[in-house]
Amino acid sequence: MKGKLIIFSAPSGAGKTSIVKELLKKIPELEFSVSACSRPMRPTEINGKDYYFISAEEFRQKIKEEQFVEWEEVYPGSYYGTLKSELERIWDKGHHVVFDVDVIGGLNIKEQYPQEALSIFIKPPSIEELKRRLENRQTETLETLQKRIDKAEYELGFADKFDVRIINNVLEEAINEANSKVKAFIRS
Repeated sequence: MKGKLIIFSAPSGAGKTSIVKELLKKIPELEFSVSACSRPMRPTEINGKDYYFISAEEFRQKIKEEQFVEWEEVYPGSYYGTLKSELERIWDKGHHVVFDVDVIGGLNIKEQYPQEALSIFIKPPSIEELKRRLENRQTETLETLQKRIDKAEYELGFADKFDVRIINNVLEEAINEANSKVKAFIRS
């Protein structure tokens, strides 16, 4: 029997990764879906744990071979996606798949698995707070920061297309809300 799919999407900096990490600790039957990407690995990242790092050329080949559940060219030459083999790997263990994906990827997965998937959109309290969080990461140039803010404003327009919307004002409260929604869904 196939497991369920729990999709977390949000603008960059809204806190979805922090929420997902906590849920993985609290709900043992969940397993994280490792995405593939064509961007360079950051110094703290591990291939196969944080992402499957593959070249843009290899990514395009896998697209042609229809090896992805979903994929997107997020920025020119910068691909992200979910390999079909990743879902099978997790389901074969009897676990439910958890996604930490961008908004369009999340909607694409939900469209393919309408009954098996719960889509959750994490919203920042405001664009100003989102900008502050991104600045505090100290990983962005002024140019990339502005790109992320512009993209966030665009992505917030898709929030109503998700099954659940959680405003991450206080992280612990957002985690608790996500925890109760996910538990109710996987036990339904």
